[in-house]
Amino acid sequence: MCIKIPCILYDSPQSPPSSQALGDSLPSSTFCNQTQGGHQNKMPTKCHLPLSQPSPSSPIKPPFHRTLAKISHKYGPILFLRFGSRPLLLISSPSATDECFSPSDIVFANRPRLLAGKHLGYDFTTVVWASYGDHWRNLRRISSLHLLSSANLQALSSVRADEVHSLILRLYKNSTHTVQTVVDVRTVLFEFMLNVMMRMMGGKRYFDDNTTETEESRNFQEIVNETFKLAGANLVDYFPILKWTGISRKIEKRYINLRKKRDKLIQNLIEEHRREKEKMKTNNNKSPLKKTTMIEVMLFLQESDPDYYTDEIIIGQMMVMLSAGTDTSVGTMEWAMSLLLNHPDVLAKAKAEINDITGEKRHIEESDLEKHRICSV
Repeated sequence: MCIKIPCILYDSPQSPPSSQALGDSLPSSTFCNQTQGGHQNKMPTKCHLPLSQPSPSSPIKPPFHRTLAKISHKYGPILFLRFGSRPLLLISSPSATDECFSPSDIVFANRPRLLAGKHLGYDFTTVVWASYGDHWRNLRRISSLHLLSSANLQALSSVRADEVHSLILRLYKNSTHTVQTVVDVRTVLFEFMLNVMMRMMGGKRYFDDNTTETEESRNFQEIVNETFKLAGANLVDYFPILKWTGISRKIEKRYINLRKKRDKLIQNLIEEHRREKEKMKTNNNKSPLKKTTMIEVMLFLQESDPDYYTDEIIIGQMMVMLSAGTDTSVGTMEWAMSLLLNHPDVLAKAKAEINDITGEKRHIEESDLEKHRICSV
């Protein structure tokens, strides 16, 4: 079991927040005493970790969060570090974490100005990259009250149930083949979640039950995979001097090309919904278009304030939903399945509890989980 450590990256290269904001002072163990000429320095100096590729002798080994856990265990629960020019606060104390994200959450609410935020965050205007303020609060309100409201999620519950049924049917068909096939659980779950999210967002699925992939689905998967690869920070973000080298130009070119692909993908969905809406008006259909999918909700908001809810804002919000709703969910399900398979006694108890709720003639549904709790899981 690895230790979960929050890392807070500041948008200001100045000094870290005051100890009052943390509820605790930075311990002296934050620093390492180095020696010069056989004599120990009286003043503590910061340790330096090489940023080269991990090697057997390097203190930085993947996964990176475990390296940070070891550093925290050795030098203290609250560490102020610098990743190149970027100040970073490493916290492994539950009480200090609570201080950061409860009474002092606004202090940590701003976002660092990274290249990914400039290009993939539409110049820091998405809810992930925007700093705290009126715009961020409005995007958050849209997410909680419109896109992810209880009523809207309930309206889309049939989509999730249908995709679960399709996944089970697909796995069953594979199990009946004369030649046994190996199932890549992560790939299957990833395609499942992408279908769920894209149907909730735009009413369209990209991965069919058959093994034949369309060019559209392949392009879609490439866009998603590249988004996860480029969404984080890179060396240019930590070493601004690289902006004057060819490295920066190559990285920015990848961001720009990816953004064009993403814009085209979501813009096509937006135009499809617009055409459907115009078609209904042309046919004198007085019944309004149901605002079920997330794009439909955003287009409805766009009618009320077109200057604010631009297509760029809609695309950015949809890409945030897609990124946040796929990889995290897939990782959670993959770990849950791994733990259950490695603990067959718990798996047997979970099966028995589910059978008590649903019997053996139907699948478990979301409404079942609202009424019953799977205690063994």
